[in-house]
Formats: sequence, C-alpha cells, structure tokens
Amino acid sequence: MLASACAVLVTGCAAPRANLPAGQSAYEVIPARAPNSPRPEYEISVQDKLTITVYQEPELSVTEAPVEVGGGIVMPLVGRVQAAGLTSVEFANALQQKLGNYLVDPRVSVIIVSSRSQRVTVDGAVNQAGVYEMEGETTLLETVAMARGASRTAAIERVAIFRNIDGQRHGALFDLAAIRAGQAPDPAIEGGDYVIVGNSAIRAAWQDFLTTAPVFAVFVPLAL
Repeated sequence: MLASACAVLVTGCAAPRANLPAGQSAYEVIPARAPNSPRPEYEISVQDKLTITVYQEPELSVTEAPVEVGGGIVMPLVGRVQAAGLTSVEFANALQQKLGNYLVDPRVSVIIVSSRSQRVTVDGAVNQAGVYEMEGETTLLETVAMARGASRTAAIERVAIFRNIDGQRHGALFDLAAIRAGQAPDPAIEGGDYVIVGNSAIRAAWQDFLTTAPVFAVFVPLAL
C-alpha cells in the first residue's frame, strides 16, 4: 500500500504549467505600484451607487442612486448628468456648476456607497474562494488574505492574475513566496481582476493519502 501511495505522489508531481509571463516579464503586464507614488483617485463607474447631498436642499439630494449604463445619473432639477469617468470631487463640482443656474452658491458632496467595478475574484487553492469588495488600492498579498489565505496544498510560487487591458484579456504569473519574503514587488490589484492561486498536485495527493490512510501518518513523513 505504501509503494502504491508513493507512486501516486510521484505521478502527481507534474503539475500543468500555464503559458503566462513570469518573473520580471510579469510586472510588465501587471505592475506593482511604485514606492511613495500617489494613489490614483477612484473614478465612478457604471452601476456604482452614489449618495449625493445638496446642502440645505434635501429635496435635491439622492440616496444610493445607481449610475446608468450610459454613465449618467438623473438628478432633481438638472436632469441627467454624466458621472462615469469622474472622481467624486469632479462629479460634485460638475453638479455645483449645473445647480448654479438655479441656486445661489450650491454646495454638493458625493459619496460612493458601493462600487461594482471595485471587486476582485479569488479562486484556486485558497481557503475561501469568492468575489471580494476592494476598499482603495489593494495588492496581491492583501487579496489572498481576503480569501483567508492560501490552502495547505497551494503552490504559492505560481499565482496567476488575469486582467482586461484595452478590451483584451491578459495574464501573468507571480511568486507569492518571494513577495512575502520581500524578494519581489507586490503587484497592485485592480477592480475586475481574477486571481488564481496554483495548486500543488503532489501536496494534494499527499493530503488525500493521509486522509484515507491515517495509520501511516505517523511513519510516512519520516521517510520523505
């Protein structure tokens, strides 16, 4: 039985290798944020929900209003105003200009209540795969932590990030172990990214073996 189990482990060593850029080439596709560089301000996207407050004008304010498919949002008095592609400050200024045709010195605040574009999907050998909301700038290490970390069978030296760039799907392969050790930069994650943590076939086979044959668990590790 032990010989058969070892054979299973050996055949599981050959994990498939994705044809993705790795090493320095990976950072040319999905770069890390430069140290001390300013964080880019978030731009409003379609299906985001905004709470817009016009001070001392509650009838002109809206709560959790969705951004339409065309990128606009309908406001009392001024009608549809383009919001997508603007930061919250830029959109507030645009509203103030339009409201200035009707009010004296209007003041507007815009809060992004929820952002559909600020979500990342984490899959593969993690403890809790799923779609997670991002708050501000997020890195690969932080994203994997959202999914409760890599599983015991994870091949953390092979973590793929997929991203839509100019309408095309791109991907790159990163070494999470090197990033953890400070030997490689931590790539920045953007809304809509898809992160897949690789799985080690030999580790998975070993875990299965220990589950199905626990009597050998005391002896076999000493021989590996």
